[in-house]
Amino acid sequence: MKIFLLFLILIVLQRLGELALAKRNEKILRSEGAVEYDAGGYRVIVLMHAAFLVSFTAEYFLFGRSLSPYWLPLLCVFVAAQLLRYWAIRSLGKFWNTRILIVPGERLVTKGPYRYLVHPNYISVVIEIAVIPLIFSCYITAAVFTLLNLLALRRRIRIEESALSKLEKPL
Repeated sequence: MKIFLLFLILIVLQRLGELALAKRNEKILRSEGAVEYDAGGYRVIVLMHAAFLVSFTAEYFLFGRSLSPYWLPLLCVFVAAQLLRYWAIRSLGKFWNTRILIVPGERLVTKGPYRYLVHPNYISVVIEIAVIPLIFSCYITAAVFTLLNLLALRRRIRIEESALSKLEKPL
C-alpha cells in the first residue's frame, strides 16, 4: 500500500505542476492574442482525468488490488511515456497547454518529437492512462478510462487539427 500511495502522490503532484505550467503558459499566450478552441471540451477532459484518479484509487482499495507481477516492465513503459511527454512539453515551450490555445500568425512547432510524431503528448497520455492502473492490477480503471480517453482525444485532436490548420506552416 505504501508504494501505491507514493505513486499516487507522485502522479497528483505531477498533474498539479503541469496545471501550474499550463496556467503560466496560458497567460503568456493570451497576452499574445491566443484564441481558445473548445473550452467546454476542456472541462470534460479535466473531469475525466479527475475521475480517473478517483477510480484508480477506489479500485485499488475496494477490490484489494496489489502490485502487478508485471509491474517492472509496465513501470518502464510508464517512464518511457513520461520521457516522451516531457520532451513534447519542452519542445512546445510556451505553446504547451492543457487547453487548445492558438496564437494567430505563429508557426507550427516541428522540433523535438514533433519531427517524428503528430501528437506525441497525446500518445504518451494514452499510454499513461492505460499503464498506470495496470501497474497496480486495476484492470477495470485501465479498460474504462483508456476507452474514455481515446474517445475524448479523438474529438479533441479533430478540433485541435482544425485550429492548427490556421497557423503558418513551418519553414
